[in-house]
Amino acid sequence: MTTSARIWREKPHRYRLEGVRCKKCGRTWVPARQVCPCGSRGLSAMVLPEEGRILTWTVVHTGHPEFSDSTPYALVVVEFGKGARLLMQLADFRREDLKIGRKVKVEFRKVQAAGESGVLCYGYKAVACSE
Repeated sequence: MTTSARIWREKPHRYRLEGVRCKKCGRTWVPARQVCPCGSRGLSAMVLPEEGRILTWTVVHTGHPEFSDSTPYALVVVEFGKGARLLMQLADFRREDLKIGRKVKVEFRKVQAAGESGVLCYGYKAVACSE
């Protein structure tokens, strides 16, 4: 196994949503940071829940050329509780899924094929839960 492949596989945050929680104020931050805005350095690693709720959303009709075959697509801000929020694409986009407060789960999915090599890049996407 190449060194870069091993390094990738040995980073746990590559396989689950991880953030940090401040021991002083209780807020959660994603991605992880070293210092909380409250000034505390007392941060502990935590795994975020696999489900959250849509806070806001937008639909992209004219995207970057690398994503032009996917337009239109939706971007949503998902809140996971305790202040942790992430911007991510809504997979399997349907307009009826775009509702403030809609419950979504996070899945690890293909984001793009990089360059001429066609190396597949994966990342987190939100998927609407059935109501």
